[in-house]
Amino acid sequence: MLDVKRMKVLREVAAERSFSAAAQKLGYTQSAVSQQIAALEREAGSTLIERNPRGIRLTDAGEALVRHADKILARLAEAEAELEAIAGLRGGRLRLGSFPTAGATLMPRAIAEFSKRHPAVELSLAEAEPDESLPRLKGGELDLILIDDSPLAEDDEVDFAHLLDDPLHLALPADHPFASRRRLRFQDLAAEPWIQGTQVCACQRQLQNACANAGFEPRVAYESDDFQVVQGLVAAGVGVALIPGLALVSERSDVVIRSIGTKPPVRQILAATLANDYRSPAVVEMLEILKTIAADYDVRNTPRLAAAS
Repeated sequence: MLDVKRMKVLREVAAERSFSAAAQKLGYTQSAVSQQIAALEREAGSTLIERNPRGIRLTDAGEALVRHADKILARLAEAEAELEAIAGLRGGRLRLGSFPTAGATLMPRAIAEFSKRHPAVELSLAEAEPDESLPRLKGGELDLILIDDSPLAEDDEVDFAHLLDDPLHLALPADHPFASRRRLRFQDLAAEPWIQGTQVCACQRQLQNACANAGFEPRVAYESDDFQVVQGLVAAGVGVALIPGLALVSERSDVVIRSIGTKPPVRQILAATLANDYRSPAVVEMLEILKTIAADYDVRNTPRLAAAS
């Protein structure tokens, strides 16, 4: 029978592509990792990893076993969570993940409210973009995550709950000629330099789509994933940007925030959990708290929009 702990070691070696890096992550010695892999190969009756001067490579058998290991370890994590939840919400843990803007706005309020109601439940929060947090959710490392409406939000293994629509707003320098214009359209901004993120995300896709619909491709002059940096570049007059409402909790006086078009672009904010028949009481409770906070946030926390004359 295959040893589950050794399968976890194999998964880490596969992820890190290195015995030494896997050992460091697991808190083992490199020798112990090698011994665990050798024992697993004996149990499997197949070579799982090939070693060469350039590093390591999984064999076909190794690739197959890693795929099964992900599912087995996820199911074991679910079993542990279920056992912890037997006592209701008087103990156990809830492991959360969020991308930065939701992690700075929605999640802190949800954590505070949950902790007030259930102080005995241990909470943790990992900051991660959806392309990192979704695999961690499916691997059993996280219980509930917040993501935006990326293509990754199409997965039969995951349930998605819509929390709110987060409008994207145009950020202009305070002295920009368009800052006081009554109506702004994307067509008006065809000649402008744009500032966008370095990663493919909902905001970047919305910008590309909106500009394409207006008949031009945005000229991207600068890239940053930090919206404070984006606002700084806008304030300096070196470009314009689309910024989501959740990122505008801190606004600069030298930046003008405007709606654009008759139907401004939006990104959807979603909560994601594993798609299965069981949800721990802690996950159910946190999901309801997030829905309540998101509805309240949508109403009360819209950014200060410049009034066009």
